[in-house]
Formats: sequence, C-alpha cells, structure tokens
Amino acid sequence: MNTTARLYAARDVRLAEEPVPEPAGGESLVEVTAVGLCGSDLHWYAEGGIGDARIEHPIVGGHEMAGVVRGGPLDGTRVAVDPAIPCHRCDLCRAGHPNLCRHIVFAGHGRRDGGLQRYLAWPTDRLFPLPDRLTDADGAMLEPLGVAVHAVDLGHVPLGAAVAVLGCGPIGLLLIQVARAAGAARVVAADPLPHRRAAAGRYGADLVLDPAEDGYAAALAGFTAGLGVDVAFEIAGTDAAIEAAVTAARPGGRVVLGGIPSTDTSSFPASTARRKGLTLAMVRRMKEVYPRAAALVTAGLADVRSLVSHRYPLSDVRTAFATADARAGLKVVVEPAA
Repeated sequence: MNTTARLYAARDVRLAEEPVPEPAGGESLVEVTAVGLCGSDLHWYAEGGIGDARIEHPIVGGHEMAGVVRGGPLDGTRVAVDPAIPCHRCDLCRAGHPNLCRHIVFAGHGRRDGGLQRYLAWPTDRLFPLPDRLTDADGAMLEPLGVAVHAVDLGHVPLGAAVAVLGCGPIGLLLIQVARAAGAARVVAADPLPHRRAAAGRYGADLVLDPAEDGYAAALAGFTAGLGVDVAFEIAGTDAAIEAAVTAARPGGRVVLGGIPSTDTSSFPASTARRKGLTLAMVRRMKEVYPRAAALVTAGLADVRSLVSHRYPLSDVRTAFATADARAGLKVVVEPAA
C-alpha cells in the first residue's frame, strides 16, 4: 500500500493508505525519500490556496522531491524529481519558456498529486539521477536552488554587482549563494527573523538588516553610498519588501519579484519605479536548470545541506507543517520512506 498525506482544506491534513500508483507509458515508479516543505506549500496548508488557486479536491502536496526509482530502466537510481511537466509542444515551450507552458502540470497543484506519499508515478524524463556526493535531502533541495538560479538569470547580475536580497527564507538564502557564484561583489540582506538574519550572514551577505529596526531604509541606501544596488531580489511576498526593493535599486536597475503574497494583489511605489526606469521581472518557478543546480552543489558553490534544520517521517507530517508554518528553523524535510 501507499501511505499518503492529503490536504482537504486549510490545516486539514489526513494520512491514508491507498493503492500504489501504476506508472503509465513513459513514467517510472519513484519511492519518495525526501520532500522539502516550500513557502507555497504553506500557503496551501494555512490558507487553503495560493493566489487565485484554491484546493479543488483533496490533494497530496509537496514538490521539492527526491527518491529512488523502483523498476524499469532506472531501477535503483536515486533521482531528483522535477515537479513541473510542460507539454513541450505549445508556443511558449517551443520558444524556450517551459515554465510558462500553457498546459503545464505541477506536483501538488490542481489534480496532480505531489511527493508527500510513499510512492509516486512520474514521467521518466523529469527524473534527474543524483551525483553520489548528494544525499536524498540534497536532491529535494535542488528544486528551491533551481528557483534561485532562475531568479538570478532573470536579474542579469553583472560581474562585481551590488545585490539586495529581501527575505531570507530558504530561497533567499540560496539566492545569496547563487548571486555570489554569479559574480556579485556585495550582498545586503534583510529579514525580520533573527535566526534567518544570522543564516544570511553565514551564507555570504556582507550586511544583514532587520526591516523592523529604525534606520532600516537609511542603512539599505547607505550600503551603496546612496547609489542603489544593481539588482534587488524580493523573496518575502509582502508589499513592504517590494517597496524596499524598488527603493534600494539604482536608476536603470532591476527588481526581481519572487515572493508569493498571501492575497492575489501586490503593490509598489510606482512613481519611484517609473522615475528610476526600473525593470521588474517576475519569477515563475524555474526553467530547465536541474543539471546546473546539481553542478553548483557538487562544485561546492551552493550549500543546500546545512539549510535542512528539521526532518520528520510522513507519520509526523502534521508536526512538519506546523513547524514550517511557524517559520522555525530553515528548511523542513519530510521523509516518506523512513
């Protein structure tokens, strides 16, 4: 049997025993060994939806996944699971934007179950064998690392750039590392939580600020002597963080919005953005970056392992969600095969 954790409504997660899924043509059966709980999972858990999407039917969540293939040509291979299944046929896929696919299917969204279950049937071409140096939890962390890589791609970070990262959850902390690897010379970071600010310093931020402190705006501006950062990454999902990003960016700079707000509306100071001639870019998951993400970890340019602060078996999935929702630690990982 297959143990599953289904979300029926906000904060209503139920464990059940269901049949093991049968792989269809072109699919493999994966025994899921590690699932990271993402900020978007927490929107589903705490709010019963995300943006304009709501729970359509009881859904197995979880899209940061790794496991072991059981059967077929990859039998026994440890893999990272790309949660996105683009059609590869629409105009956007053909134009090189599979993350914007008009017919995309995504794990834990709509009616496609995700990784919070013992076994998962998934397209074989969306499975990426893990290098020996990477653990299964490392493999699950390649998904948020891939989002950070895509965000830095969108930011067009110049060599020697000054960068701001506003929001230091796991993706923000990975962004600090990826921006450094991409050639950023100076990084300022901000987060209201002390343990995340401490982590930002460990992962390479030169200056870490508390947005609730008096003088925050002045300290952010003072980081570049008032000139502004080349790229500001907003990863908090709040209007205050977007305003800080717009304020921190230099004239002609870029603001990359990666946070997901609790409501379906975001706002920013339009006059400031217009006068600066800013370019705003929106992060939609990632493109085909799993091999690049794995290469960054293998080369020691990104540390994903130390971000994992909590591990739970699937039987304790409710505790795992409560821990992640409380923003305790950094990354919570569920291990369905444990």
